[in-house]
Amino acid sequence: MSEPDVTTIIAEVEAQEAELVLATFTHEEAWHLGARIVELATERDLPVAVDIRKGTQQVFHAARPGTTPDNDSWIKRKVRVVYRFGASSYLVGLRARAKGTDFNADHGLLFQEYSAHGGAFPVRVDGVGIVGVVTVSGLAQQDDHALVVEALRGLAGSQTGA
Repeated sequence: MSEPDVTTIIAEVEAQEAELVLATFTHEEAWHLGARIVELATERDLPVAVDIRKGTQQVFHAARPGTTPDNDSWIKRKVRVVYRFGASSYLVGLRARAKGTDFNADHGLLFQEYSAHGGAFPVRVDGVGIVGVVTVSGLAQQDDHALVVEALRGLAGSQTGA
């Protein structure tokens, strides 16, 4: 089975971002979301760091065994991408890849400050827009992204009763 091409992956990630718009995003919901990601990572023995922000405030952070302070650096760089470009760090990186450009060089941004690698996902509230970011670091970028999406789907589903 062949790997999907970048335009197919871009379309999938854009659909995820359109789908995962929450009704609310409280501190309590942020904590439950973070705890769910840690629970999934523990069940699967994944070495990840998890970070959730409302605005600029870090409201949840956890690091599993196998992570290092470098994961926190990756989190900060991915979060900056979401807030600056209004899309998941994975989507921003995929769009650069599809254009055949280097994200950092194309935007004149230092890699030590901005990283368009998967794992940071915008938290959008219906009628409001981006209110936060949920980030995972420690796996391959598509796996960081997928773990965030899985947990966000659970939160979105609990808000709609699905």
